[in-house]
Amino acid sequence: MRRNRIIVALLAAMVPGGCTQFPELDGTRSGAQAAPYPIILPLDDLLAAAAATGTDAEATLAARAAALRARAAALRGLP
Repeated sequence: MRRNRIIVALLAAMVPGGCTQFPELDGTRSGAQAAPYPIILPLDDLLAAAAATGTDAEATLAARAAALRARAAALRGLP
């Protein structure tokens, strides 16, 4: 009988702690919610635009690698 009273008292104490008042939502949007939706383009158009820019990914990567190697060699030569 005593155990039942303790259980009821614990449950009664827990119930009000779980309730809260939520703020009123006024329907306004701000921040990321107000940002426009991105434009969705067909993949073929994106690939054509990338090819039209004339960037050579392999050449760019090789140039960056060479620059990093030269920088590493220069750093090794420092006292």
